[in-house]
Amino acid sequence: MNDLTSPPDLPAPGCGPAGPAIPVFAAADYKSDYKPIWCPGCGDYTVLSSLTKALAMLQRPPHEVAVVSGIGCSSRIPAYTQCYGFHGVHGRALAAGTGLKVARPDLTVIVTGGDGDGYSIGGNHFLHACRRNVDLTYIVMDNHVYGMTKGQASPTTEPDWDNKLSPGGTGIRSFHPLVIALASGANFVARAFSGDPNGTAEIIAQAIRHPGFSFVEILSPCVTFRPEQRGWKELVHKAPVHETDDPARAARRIMTDDGFNLGVLYAGNRPVYARPATATATPADLEAEFAA
Repeated sequence: MNDLTSPPDLPAPGCGPAGPAIPVFAAADYKSDYKPIWCPGCGDYTVLSSLTKALAMLQRPPHEVAVVSGIGCSSRIPAYTQCYGFHGVHGRALAAGTGLKVARPDLTVIVTGGDGDGYSIGGNHFLHACRRNVDLTYIVMDNHVYGMTKGQASPTTEPDWDNKLSPGGTGIRSFHPLVIALASGANFVARAFSGDPNGTAEIIAQAIRHPGFSFVEILSPCVTFRPEQRGWKELVHKAPVHETDDPARAARRIMTDDGFNLGVLYAGNRPVYARPATATATPADLEAEFAA
């Protein structure tokens, strides 16, 4: 993981004798030397692999990519990449990622996190990041549980999930992130499954290419605290319909979704947020205003 000060000297994709571009960067070029410390069998391992595969598909040099995260198991991802990275505080990943993209529009900004970090303490940032439609990609690894803090129910946990911390379940309706993202104005909404790394890589690459705020929910089992999620591989299935740019049609589809449809639900064409023209005031002007 690098800081944002001095980009390394990396080659740019070149061309062969006949002209077509020759891939320069492989998936391994986007991985750091740090060894992931997730539990054996955690879905986040393959999400990391899918992310680096997607970046290799795009052939964006690592120093032109920034990965931002908050707190949680999945939020460790920036350290495991060779891109620029920022490991922020709990729930604030989208605030940091939005600020970075607005300040440095030349960077490909990818925000990663989990269902607790993103939908609980970070829920308000999620709504407004969708609404602002800044050109970045938000990847949420959803395992319906707080894994790093030992198995509490998260916003997406089923209301009847029985566990030691919530005997009989919470009784609280589950948060539906795809519905919220669509209603709040996300320009790209999709779901993937960590057990399908190649399909997930394709969706991530498509999300990064798509202008505006792209949201990808990745079902990523927590086999330590939710071992029954191993069965997700039998439940996931390709969505029976193609993506749409009609939010009303997407809403009808998603409200009847069983939670295991995979693919792109919505690819819209909302105008992307553009930073206002640079202010003409100087620091001295601002100081004078406060002194008055």
